[in-house]
Amino acid sequence: MKRRLAILFMLAAVSLFLTGCWDKRELTDLSLVSAIGIDKGEKSKYVMSFQIVNPNSAAGGLQGGQGGDRPPVSNYSVAGNNLTEMSRHASTKISRELYYSHTNLVVVDEALAKDEGIIKILDVLDRDTDFRATATIIISHGKKARDLIKALTPIDKIPSNKVNKTLQFTEQDLGEHMKTSVQDVIKCLTSQARHPVIPSFKLVGSTQKAEKMENVQSTAPSATVEADGLAVIKEGKLVDYLNGKTARGVLWIRNKIKRTYITLSLDNEEQSVTYDVIRQKTNVSARLKNNRPAISVHVEVEGDIGEVGVPISLEDPNVLDRIEKRTAKKIKKELQHTIDIVKQHKTDVLQFGDVVYRSYPALWNKIEPEWSNRYFPDLDVDITVNAYVRRTGLRSDPNILNHREGRS
Repeated sequence: MKRRLAILFMLAAVSLFLTGCWDKRELTDLSLVSAIGIDKGEKSKYVMSFQIVNPNSAAGGLQGGQGGDRPPVSNYSVAGNNLTEMSRHASTKISRELYYSHTNLVVVDEALAKDEGIIKILDVLDRDTDFRATATIIISHGKKARDLIKALTPIDKIPSNKVNKTLQFTEQDLGEHMKTSVQDVIKCLTSQARHPVIPSFKLVGSTQKAEKMENVQSTAPSATVEADGLAVIKEGKLVDYLNGKTARGVLWIRNKIKRTYITLSLDNEEQSVTYDVIRQKTNVSARLKNNRPAISVHVEVEGDIGEVGVPISLEDPNVLDRIEKRTAKKIKKELQHTIDIVKQHKTDVLQFGDVVYRSYPALWNKIEPEWSNRYFPDLDVDITVNAYVRRTGLRSDPNILNHREGRS
């Protein structure tokens, strides 16, 4: 009995030190912002757009459904001369407090990124205690940022989720785009040697129809939001776009390729063999050459035969050897092209400066201020690629391609 009384007394004493929810926020008083778009204004400096989740429409139903007649998100735009001002003035249009902790996408207007740059925008986002620096940042290519976040998507209910998933899977399967967070860009901008790359997206189709429910109620949407390469940032401003194989070269050198493919020509026929990359490892090292830094890039690639368009026997070791050598040669050519392009723009998006710093910190301290404009454009880069065929699929001898009319 005494033991029970002692336990009750201890529980009562401990409860005196428990704090209440002094900073609670009722869900019915919050507007969950899933994405923000920042455009260059006409009468004001900026126009800020908010993609706000409609809870009743976004919850329940099938993944591809849209929760009745109401769209899953609502969009509001506010003009102003700084982001804090616009966020406060949004209260005149929205009946709830803006809540940024769930914001997972920041869209920056192409014109704004070119003319003014993104440094001021990132400074505000980095200071906000409610905003997560892990949010994805993208550049709106060809359209306003507000047009991009207004577009409804048929598979993912929340449009910002669609963008993030597109980046996730295209980086995983294609290797031409790369998911980049606000935090990643800030880290690059604080270094004189590194220049960030930010994924760009474009709105394809009708801008007017993109924001209407009819766009997600059709088997062929009138407008779609698509990944469109990588935007290169130098000194906080947009200076160039890298697309296709050039963008893939950036990911390849930075060891971010997970899956991709290489098309080869054999027997004077274009795209006769498809080499499906299943794994790769890129090692970048620095060395000194004539008292100047130089870079060595070594790539090991393993892959399967994905398609064959000519009558060859994959059981022949000589054929496989030809495929491996041509694959290595084509990858090397692609990487060299990417290096040449970024050298022309004096943008070290390949992060070679980091490699030099790790190997020769004392030398790096001397050359860092002039790295981008003097040393990087003249950098000697040696590339070595080894490619291996691991599997040829279920069929080694393409009987279908060897078939001729009249044969039984």
